[in-house]
Amino acid sequence: MNLPLFEQLHAGGHVSDASLQKIKAVQSNKLFSVHWEFKAMLYLGVLLLSGGLSILVYKNIDTIGHQVILFVIAAVCAGSFFYCFKKKLPYSNSKVLSPDSFFDYILLLGCLTFITFVGYLQFQYNVFGNRYGLATFIPMLVLFFTAYYFDHLGVHSMAITTLAAWAGIAVTPARILQKNDFNSETIIITGFLLGLCLIAAGYFSASKKIKQHFEFTYSNFGTHILFISTLAGMFHFDTIYLLWFLVLGGICYYFYRKAIAERSFYYLLIGSLYLYTGLSYCIIRLIFDSADTGIGSIYGLCLYFILSATGLIFFLIWMNKKIKNL
Repeated sequence: MNLPLFEQLHAGGHVSDASLQKIKAVQSNKLFSVHWEFKAMLYLGVLLLSGGLSILVYKNIDTIGHQVILFVIAAVCAGSFFYCFKKKLPYSNSKVLSPDSFFDYILLLGCLTFITFVGYLQFQYNVFGNRYGLATFIPMLVLFFTAYYFDHLGVHSMAITTLAAWAGIAVTPARILQKNDFNSETIIITGFLLGLCLIAAGYFSASKKIKQHFEFTYSNFGTHILFISTLAGMFHFDTIYLLWFLVLGGICYYFYRKAIAERSFYYLLIGSLYLYTGLSYCIIRLIFDSADTGIGSIYGLCLYFILSATGLIFFLIWMNKKIKNL
């Protein structure tokens, strides 16, 4: 409420004293927003509902029957998507607001039940056989279509997660998955390439202005996947870990420039932490690979961590102030 405007109207004789006092009383008793609290409760409600139904089914699986469970899951999924198709606004490459307060949560419920339906089919009836990639590829396509068609960031995050799962399953032999061996060269290289692809997708989304607000989600997932894969490459490829460290440094420099350009302390923070992790690993390797690994080396390593961690904190504080003043 523009109180100075009403005071000017009062001074000009257009608003009475009593009316002005009422306006000031309303102004002094402003309503406060519970928007985010309400959204958090609704999201929590969807998760609790999904979890509660899962526990109920698990406890009574023998008496309910698998066909009945699948029917209920399919009915909830179909009902959720029917509601969303009826209520949705026309598609646009720019951001489309939700038509009502419950739309996002109903859509999220529909996607969760769809994934549950596909997973239940595979687990109970082995519909896809040993083609595990297909069992993740179909939900991935549905989730990406849903995210773009209904403009939902949460579903978009689910779609990227499913993409990562599909990429890992598609390139990894079944014997490695069965042994839970996630330190294979194939998974490391795939993760590295997937991170690059996600960052490129974010850049394309922003530059072409196709769902431009999806750019951060792409970049966020891609950044962490790329950094983790690079560190995994340093840990796994012993003979060329310094080469991987140079790659890590190049990636960090790219995100440093991105952080300055976008005035984003977030990218600077995660880049600094990942670079610090890689640098510390290299120093530890150089110390323990040397001939002298006595008590002096241990003390020197402890001193390094104390001084470097302190320097990193001061660097981040200084850069945070610098970014705010840009």
